[in-house]
Amino acid sequence: MTELGHFDKAPPEGSEDWLRQAIHAAVGSVFTSGNSIVRLKNGVEIFPAMLEAIEEARESIDFVTFIYWTGDIAQRFARLLAKRARDGISIRVILDGFGSLPMRQELIDIMTESGVQLERFRPIVRWKVWESDHRTHRKILVVDNQVAFTGGVGIAEEWEGDARNPNEWRETHFRVEGPAVLGLRAAFLTDWRDCGHVIDEADIDVALPAEAGTIEMAAIDGSAQIGYNDAERALEAVIAAARQRILIQTPYFNPSEGLGELLTAVAERGVAVDVVIPGPHIDKRIAEIAAEKTYQPMLGSGVRVWIYQPTMMHVKAVVVDGTLSMIGSANFNRRSAEKDEEAVLAVIDRDLAKTLEADFREDVRHSVAASTERTLRHRVAAALIKPIQDEM
Repeated sequence: MTELGHFDKAPPEGSEDWLRQAIHAAVGSVFTSGNSIVRLKNGVEIFPAMLEAIEEARESIDFVTFIYWTGDIAQRFARLLAKRARDGISIRVILDGFGSLPMRQELIDIMTESGVQLERFRPIVRWKVWESDHRTHRKILVVDNQVAFTGGVGIAEEWEGDARNPNEWRETHFRVEGPAVLGLRAAFLTDWRDCGHVIDEADIDVALPAEAGTIEMAAIDGSAQIGYNDAERALEAVIAAARQRILIQTPYFNPSEGLGELLTAVAERGVAVDVVIPGPHIDKRIAEIAAEKTYQPMLGSGVRVWIYQPTMMHVKAVVVDGTLSMIGSANFNRRSAEKDEEAVLAVIDRDLAKTLEADFREDVRHSVAASTERTLRHRVAAALIKPIQDEM
């Protein structure tokens, strides 16, 4: 394994101001101060924190997720949300119409019969068939408008545990407090409106979340429109602004042609670029083919790609210059940029960046370096997926 010594370097001087400027230039002034954030690693930390927040809710819970499948955790979430609704808590739940297809109807009934307001985002069976490929991929939980969670976790047994074997996925999620919570809630409201609701007085008559720390954070609504996605523009901006190092963890590596060229260009000017993607336990083999087809030309420019071995790696994080972290639901692929509803946080905090870099380093220990060799089988597979690669 190649040493990752560049992780030990101090971040470039003035990196906070420079990266903040990059975000402002791309998407406007979106940062708030007074926030705190906690990194939660794998289901063993993620689910207890989320369930505890739901249990402690006093007024309201807003929850949107792409994946709601099966397993014990699916039962626990549904039953606890139902219980809190019976306690008098106002609860709104949005389940993606495609991502929640495996969910048992029994769990939906448990929630709705207890008073949970539940919507399916763009059900597959509808007359607007042209919208069926546009999904909400967000994972947001907001409790009492004071604490929020976002990241990559789905509500399914695959995310339970601590990534100890192929049945327990590797994941990172985040607990946020402070003014940035309202930015995540606003992303939830975008999907709530898409489900047929209007913004009413109760949605705007909310107190500003109390300051909970000193961290600057920008909540970026990644609503996908052709050529117009704030989250993708912010990502392009911070990659272009990188001076020292970029770390990328993503389950699906298929950036647009322009973003891929940008990543290659910054590597060629001396920025250390490292990418961790899933290996033998990836859940979508076609995504593995697309990733290999995309990263192969980059290897010669100095981009290093690491193939994670123990289980499915579903982490979604980009860390730039040991200073700014971009986290949330977005993958490093074309679908997140052009088709799906996403929520992204840009966090200026060296402590969080250090934590995520340490996680990255640990994951690289369990990875193998990508090879520049391509077999005939790989070349044929890459050619076959070319017509649909823009859809992935």
